[in-house]
Amino acid sequence: MKEEESGGATLEKQGWTRRFVAGEPRLSEAVEAYNQAGFEVCLRSLPTKERECRTCPGEEESQRNGRECRVCFEGLEDQYRIIYTRPARRESEEAS
Repeated sequence: MKEEESGGATLEKQGWTRRFVAGEPRLSEAVEAYNQAGFEVCLRSLPTKERECRTCPGEEESQRNGRECRVCFEGLEDQYRIIYTRPARRESEEAS
């Protein structure tokens, strides 16, 4: 499991798929389940309002501008992680 600082678009270019946002105890359960299913897991901190979300105007506006509303996480961003996964690499792929 990795904790990444790079942006979601960068991770997606590297083959990662964004799954969902979770906090404990569901976060640990999801990481374990993905690992058991044969995935690598990368956790990314939830962006704070200042870093990414300039306004949280509501669901309709967020969908139009391609952003997710962060109102539910305001002030609690440090308690959640975004889960990204990709199929685990086999040893032969890593040696290349």
